[in-house]
Amino acid sequence: MFKGSIVALITPMTPSGDVDYASLQKLVQFHIENGTDAIVSVGTTGESATLPVEEHIKVVEKTVEFSEGKIPVIAGTGANSTQEAIELGDAMKNSGVKGFLSVVPYYNKPQQRGMIAHFNAIADAAPVPVLLYNVPSRTVADLSNESVAELAKHPNIVGIKDATGDLARLADLKPRVPDDFVILSGDDPSGCDFLCAGGDGVISVTANIVPAQMKQMCDAARNGDSALAHKINDEIAELHTTLFIEPNPVVPKWVLYKMGLTQTPALRLPMVEPEPETQNTVMKLLQGMGIVA
Repeated sequence: MFKGSIVALITPMTPSGDVDYASLQKLVQFHIENGTDAIVSVGTTGESATLPVEEHIKVVEKTVEFSEGKIPVIAGTGANSTQEAIELGDAMKNSGVKGFLSVVPYYNKPQQRGMIAHFNAIADAAPVPVLLYNVPSRTVADLSNESVAELAKHPNIVGIKDATGDLARLADLKPRVPDDFVILSGDDPSGCDFLCAGGDGVISVTANIVPAQMKQMCDAARNGDSALAHKINDEIAELHTTLFIEPNPVVPKWVLYKMGLTQTPALRLPMVEPEPETQNTVMKLLQGMGIVA
């Protein structure tokens, strides 16, 4: 359940800024129909930073409800306070999620020993398996491969989402961790090469838009068909980069609105809709790919 094409799902909003649960149900169904292997609910792309705790929990619970057991859901439970992360996980112990995705603590810049202690404490308390999440472009702190190898000894820490885009880290990490430790890419532009180099899957923003192609690419790469994987990836490569012209999830939410899958492209402040120039650039690509008319 922690391998293949895993979507980092957006959290759709109404014009007033409330969570749009009708559109959320539509998005979950969209991923079931297109073969997505799992959903990450309320991660970075799901605007975890601006959803209050009660709302965060409700979005995860509704995502599980809408999945109807057809697709596993992984809950974002990261925090820069260890106790807060533990409490968030505890609040979701009966939600039906299959795993927690816990990000490196942000802003407070902990030492490596501090991060090891942080994740071990979370894993000790977690009722489900824990995936580490290293994204130094957002957190500043960078979880080293040496620290990941130490954390992989914990029986409840089962893998990592590595969003550095550095393939050399994958080659260095694999021999350090058990064979069943899951190593996922969190970087769409390098995701195909990551899989072909021995990665287990991609937690993908692009999968919000083209889930079937992401699934096909991941399956081809994991089955050893590098040529087919790269052929499929080449078809969506420009989308990988265009979705990040502005900070995630600004562009993906706007695209899903244009696709008719959400009511609005609304985001929680301080995020706002993409600039007109960005909208024009994105629309030309979407039309060229046949995603919108």
